[in-house]
Amino acid sequence: MPAANNISWSTLEVAGLPKQTYAVVNCAGQQFMDFTKTWTPGFKQNVQNSRVYTTKALAKAINDSQNKPKVFVVLTGVGAYEPSEVNKYDETSPTTGSDFFSKLTVQWEKAARIEPPVRLVIIRSGAVLGRWGGMIKNMFLPFYFGVGGRIGSGRQYLPWIHVNDLTRLIQFAIENDKVEGVLNGVAPQVITNEEFTKSFAKALGRPAIFPVPEMILDFFLHKERAMIMTKGQHVVPKRVLDYGFKYRYDNIDEACKEFAYLFPKKQLL
Repeated sequence: MPAANNISWSTLEVAGLPKQTYAVVNCAGQQFMDFTKTWTPGFKQNVQNSRVYTTKALAKAINDSQNKPKVFVVLTGVGAYEPSEVNKYDETSPTTGSDFFSKLTVQWEKAARIEPPVRLVIIRSGAVLGRWGGMIKNMFLPFYFGVGGRIGSGRQYLPWIHVNDLTRLIQFAIENDKVEGVLNGVAPQVITNEEFTKSFAKALGRPAIFPVPEMILDFFLHKERAMIMTKGQHVVPKRVLDYGFKYRYDNIDEACKEFAYLFPKKQLL
Protein backbone atom coordinates (compact mmCIF):
# COMPACT_ATOMS: atom_id res chain seq x y z
CA MET A 1 0.00 0.00 0.00
CA PRO A 2 1.22 3.57 -0.67
CA ALA A 3 2.94 5.14 2.35
CA ALA A 4 5.95 7.27 3.22
CA ASN A 5 8.45 4.40 3.15
CA ASN A 6 6.55 2.04 0.85
CA ILE A 7 6.16 1.55 -2.86
CA SER A 8 3.02 0.13 -4.41
CA TRP A 9 2.85 -2.63 -7.01
CA SER A 10 1.86 -0.07 -9.63
CA THR A 11 4.89 2.06 -8.73
CA LEU A 12 7.11 -0.99 -8.99
CA GLU A 13 5.76 -1.69 -12.47
CA VAL A 14 6.40 1.86 -13.65
CA ALA A 15 9.55 2.89 -11.79
CA GLY A 16 11.17 -0.45 -11.01
CA LEU A 17 13.16 -1.23 -7.89
CA PRO A 18 14.42 1.55 -5.63
CA LYS A 19 18.01 2.56 -6.34
CA GLN A 20 20.76 0.62 -4.57
CA THR A 21 18.47 -2.28 -3.73
CA TYR A 22 20.73 -4.99 -2.31
CA ALA A 23 18.19 -7.81 -1.89
CA VAL A 24 14.55 -8.55 -2.71
CA VAL A 25 12.50 -10.84 -0.47
CA ASN A 26 8.98 -11.89 -1.46
CA CYS A 27 6.76 -12.90 1.45
CA ALA A 28 3.53 -11.83 -0.28
CA GLY A 29 0.49 -14.06 -0.36
CA GLN A 30 -3.16 -14.17 0.64
CA GLN A 31 -3.44 -16.10 3.92
CA PHE A 32 -5.18 -19.30 2.87
CA MET A 33 -5.84 -20.30 6.49
CA ASP A 34 -7.96 -17.18 7.04
CA PHE A 35 -11.02 -18.94 8.40
CA THR A 36 -13.19 -15.87 7.82
CA LYS A 37 -12.89 -16.56 4.09
CA THR A 38 -14.91 -19.29 2.40
CA TRP A 39 -12.92 -21.66 0.19
CA THR A 40 -14.54 -20.55 -3.08
CA PRO A 41 -13.08 -20.52 -6.62
CA GLY A 42 -12.67 -16.75 -6.27
CA PHE A 43 -10.74 -17.03 -3.01
CA LYS A 44 -8.56 -19.80 -4.45
CA GLN A 45 -7.78 -17.50 -7.38
CA ASN A 46 -6.76 -14.77 -4.92
CA VAL A 47 -4.50 -17.24 -3.12
CA GLN A 48 -2.86 -18.14 -6.42
CA ASN A 49 -2.58 -14.64 -7.91
CA SER A 50 -1.20 -13.10 -4.73
CA ARG A 51 1.73 -15.49 -4.94
CA VAL A 52 2.36 -16.05 -8.64
CA TYR A 53 1.75 -12.50 -9.91
CA THR A 54 3.74 -10.79 -7.16
CA THR A 55 6.67 -13.10 -7.82
CA LYS A 56 6.46 -12.41 -11.56
CA ALA A 57 6.31 -8.66 -10.93
CA LEU A 58 9.38 -8.69 -8.70
CA ALA A 59 11.31 -10.97 -11.06
CA LYS A 60 10.58 -8.62 -13.96
CA ALA A 61 11.66 -5.58 -11.93
CA ILE A 62 14.91 -7.35 -11.03
CA ASN A 63 15.60 -8.38 -14.65
CA ASP A 64 14.86 -4.85 -15.90
CA SER A 65 17.04 -3.17 -13.29
CA GLN A 66 20.28 -1.51 -14.40
CA ASN A 67 21.95 -2.01 -11.02
CA LYS A 68 20.69 -5.43 -10.07
CA PRO A 69 20.32 -6.63 -6.49
CA LYS A 70 22.56 -9.43 -5.28
CA VAL A 71 19.80 -11.89 -4.42
CA PHE A 72 16.11 -12.65 -4.81
CA VAL A 73 14.62 -14.68 -1.93
CA VAL A 74 11.17 -16.19 -2.44
CA LEU A 75 9.25 -17.84 0.40
CA THR A 76 7.07 -20.69 -0.81
CA GLY A 77 6.02 -23.77 1.15
CA VAL A 78 6.56 -27.45 1.83
CA GLY A 79 3.22 -27.93 0.09
CA ALA A 80 5.45 -28.47 -2.93
CA TYR A 81 5.86 -32.05 -1.69
CA GLU A 82 2.97 -34.45 -1.92
CA PRO A 83 1.45 -35.29 1.48
CA SER A 84 2.54 -38.75 2.60
CA GLU A 85 3.06 -40.82 5.74
CA VAL A 86 5.84 -42.86 4.14
CA ASN A 87 7.81 -40.62 1.75
CA LYS A 88 10.74 -38.60 3.04
CA TYR A 89 11.71 -35.35 1.33
CA ASP A 90 14.79 -33.16 1.14
CA GLU A 91 15.58 -30.33 -1.28
CA THR A 92 16.42 -32.76 -4.10
CA SER A 93 13.03 -34.49 -3.96
CA PRO A 94 10.70 -33.95 -6.93
CA THR A 95 7.53 -31.90 -6.62
CA THR A 96 5.14 -34.52 -7.94
CA GLY A 97 1.98 -33.63 -6.02
CA SER A 98 -1.38 -33.37 -7.77
CA ASP A 99 -3.25 -31.40 -5.09
CA PHE A 100 -3.98 -27.66 -5.23
CA PHE A 101 -1.07 -26.57 -3.03
CA SER A 102 1.52 -28.73 -4.79
CA LYS A 103 0.47 -27.39 -8.18
CA LEU A 104 0.38 -23.83 -6.85
CA THR A 105 3.91 -24.08 -5.48
CA VAL A 106 5.24 -25.31 -8.83
CA GLN A 107 3.69 -22.30 -10.61
CA TRP A 108 4.86 -19.98 -7.83
CA GLU A 109 8.48 -21.07 -8.09
CA LYS A 110 8.48 -21.03 -11.90
CA ALA A 111 7.42 -17.36 -11.71
CA ALA A 112 10.76 -16.52 -10.06
CA ARG A 113 12.68 -16.47 -13.33
CA ILE A 114 15.65 -14.14 -12.94
CA GLU A 115 18.81 -13.66 -14.92
CA PRO A 116 22.42 -13.97 -13.71
CA PRO A 117 24.26 -12.67 -11.80
CA VAL A 118 21.35 -12.38 -9.34
CA ARG A 119 21.18 -15.34 -6.97
CA LEU A 120 17.80 -17.03 -6.55
CA VAL A 121 16.99 -18.61 -3.19
CA ILE A 122 13.66 -20.38 -2.71
CA ILE A 123 12.78 -21.15 0.90
CA ARG A 124 10.06 -23.78 1.20
CA SER A 125 8.74 -22.97 4.63
CA GLY A 126 6.99 -25.31 6.99
CA ALA A 127 4.38 -24.17 9.51
CA VAL A 128 5.79 -20.97 11.00
CA LEU A 129 5.43 -21.04 14.79
CA GLY A 130 5.23 -17.79 16.74
CA ARG A 131 2.83 -16.26 19.23
CA TRP A 132 1.28 -13.56 17.06
CA GLY A 133 0.63 -15.17 13.71
CA GLY A 134 -0.06 -18.24 11.63
CA MET A 135 -1.01 -21.53 13.19
CA ILE A 136 -0.41 -20.55 16.82
CA LYS A 137 -2.56 -17.43 16.59
CA ASN A 138 -5.50 -19.58 15.44
CA MET A 139 -5.10 -22.31 18.05
CA PHE A 140 -3.76 -20.47 21.08
CA LEU A 141 -7.02 -19.76 22.93
CA PRO A 142 -8.50 -23.27 22.60
CA PHE A 143 -5.26 -24.74 23.96
CA TYR A 144 -4.99 -22.06 26.66
CA PHE A 145 -8.47 -22.92 27.93
CA GLY A 146 -7.71 -26.64 27.87
CA VAL A 147 -9.87 -27.67 24.94
CA GLY A 148 -7.09 -28.28 22.41
CA GLY A 149 -6.11 -31.62 20.97
CA ARG A 150 -4.57 -33.45 18.08
CA ILE A 151 -6.01 -33.19 14.59
CA GLY A 152 -7.42 -36.42 13.21
CA SER A 153 -5.17 -39.37 14.00
CA GLY A 154 -2.28 -37.07 14.88
CA ARG A 155 0.07 -39.32 12.91
CA GLN A 156 0.50 -36.82 10.07
CA TYR A 157 3.90 -35.14 9.94
CA LEU A 158 4.13 -31.47 10.81
CA PRO A 159 7.08 -29.69 9.17
CA TRP A 160 7.70 -26.61 11.34
CA ILE A 161 10.04 -23.71 11.97
CA HIS A 162 10.12 -21.02 14.64
CA VAL A 163 9.52 -17.55 13.19
CA ASN A 164 12.82 -16.38 14.66
CA ASP A 165 14.72 -19.07 12.76
CA LEU A 166 12.85 -18.33 9.54
CA THR A 167 13.80 -14.65 9.65
CA ARG A 168 17.39 -15.59 10.47
CA LEU A 169 17.42 -18.04 7.56
CA ILE A 170 16.30 -15.27 5.20
CA GLN A 171 19.10 -13.06 6.49
CA PHE A 172 21.56 -15.96 6.17
CA ALA A 173 20.52 -16.45 2.52
CA ILE A 174 20.99 -12.76 1.78
CA GLU A 175 24.39 -12.41 3.42
CA ASN A 176 26.05 -15.62 2.17
CA ASP A 177 27.01 -15.43 -1.49
CA LYS A 178 27.29 -19.21 -1.84
CA VAL A 179 23.67 -19.86 -0.86
CA GLU A 180 21.35 -20.44 -3.80
CA GLY A 181 18.59 -22.74 -5.00
CA VAL A 182 15.95 -24.49 -2.90
CA LEU A 183 16.17 -24.58 0.89
CA ASN A 184 13.67 -26.40 3.08
CA GLY A 185 12.74 -23.83 5.72
CA VAL A 186 11.96 -26.36 8.43
CA ALA A 187 13.51 -27.33 11.74
CA PRO A 188 15.71 -30.45 11.65
CA GLN A 189 13.49 -32.21 14.20
CA VAL A 190 10.74 -34.15 12.41
CA ILE A 191 7.55 -34.39 14.46
CA THR A 192 3.93 -35.44 14.06
CA ASN A 193 0.84 -33.40 14.83
CA GLU A 194 0.31 -35.43 18.01
CA GLU A 195 3.85 -34.74 19.20
CA PHE A 196 3.37 -31.02 18.61
CA THR A 197 0.03 -31.11 20.46
CA LYS A 198 1.60 -32.71 23.52
CA SER A 199 4.54 -30.29 23.52
CA PHE A 200 2.39 -27.16 23.17
CA ALA A 201 -0.07 -28.30 25.84
CA LYS A 202 2.80 -29.11 28.21
CA ALA A 203 4.36 -25.66 27.67
CA LEU A 204 1.01 -24.05 28.53
CA GLY A 205 0.43 -26.36 31.48
CA ARG A 206 -2.88 -27.49 30.02
CA PRO A 207 -4.45 -30.82 29.03
CA ALA A 208 -4.95 -31.63 25.36
CA ILE A 209 -7.62 -34.29 25.32
CA PHE A 210 -10.12 -33.02 22.74
CA PRO A 211 -9.10 -34.32 19.30
CA VAL A 212 -10.52 -32.57 16.26
CA PRO A 213 -12.01 -35.14 13.84
CA GLU A 214 -10.77 -34.82 10.28
CA MET A 215 -14.31 -34.83 8.92
CA ILE A 216 -15.16 -31.73 10.97
CA LEU A 217 -12.33 -29.74 9.39
CA ASP A 218 -13.20 -31.09 5.94
CA PHE A 219 -16.77 -29.87 6.42
CA PHE A 220 -16.06 -26.39 7.81
CA LEU A 221 -12.87 -25.52 5.90
CA HIS A 222 -13.34 -27.60 2.72
CA LYS A 223 -11.34 -30.78 2.27
CA GLU A 224 -8.91 -29.12 -0.16
CA ARG A 225 -7.89 -26.49 2.39
CA ALA A 226 -8.19 -28.73 5.47
CA MET A 227 -5.51 -31.05 4.09
CA ILE A 228 -2.90 -28.49 5.20
CA MET A 229 -3.80 -29.59 8.74
CA THR A 230 -4.97 -33.15 8.23
CA LYS A 231 -2.15 -34.31 5.95
CA GLY A 232 1.58 -33.82 6.24
CA GLN A 233 5.05 -34.40 4.83
CA HIS A 234 8.30 -35.73 6.30
CA VAL A 235 10.64 -32.88 5.29
CA VAL A 236 14.27 -32.33 6.32
CA PRO A 237 16.50 -29.25 5.75
CA LYS A 238 19.50 -31.10 4.30
CA ARG A 239 20.92 -28.20 2.27
CA VAL A 240 20.27 -25.71 5.08
CA LEU A 241 22.40 -27.80 7.43
CA ASP A 242 25.02 -28.40 4.72
CA TYR A 243 25.43 -24.63 4.36
CA GLY A 244 26.12 -24.40 8.09
CA PHE A 245 23.01 -22.58 9.28
CA LYS A 246 22.58 -22.81 13.07
CA TYR A 247 19.06 -23.06 14.44
CA ARG A 248 18.09 -21.23 17.61
CA TYR A 249 15.04 -23.46 18.04
CA ASP A 250 15.77 -26.96 16.76
CA ASN A 251 13.59 -28.69 19.36
CA ILE A 252 9.82 -28.38 19.51
CA ASP A 253 9.72 -28.31 23.31
CA GLU A 254 12.02 -25.27 23.44
CA ALA A 255 10.11 -23.58 20.63
CA CYS A 256 6.77 -24.07 22.38
CA LYS A 257 8.15 -22.67 25.64
CA GLU A 258 9.07 -19.47 23.80
CA PHE A 259 5.54 -18.67 22.57
CA ALA A 260 3.45 -20.26 25.34
CA TYR A 261 2.36 -16.99 26.97
CA LEU A 262 -0.90 -15.09 27.00
CA PHE A 263 0.32 -11.49 27.22
CA PRO A 264 3.08 -9.79 25.18
CA LYS A 265 6.66 -10.01 26.29
CA LYS A 266 9.93 -8.67 24.94
CA GLN A 267 10.89 -10.64 21.86
CA LEU A 268 14.37 -12.04 21.21
CA LEU A 269 15.97 -10.48 18.13
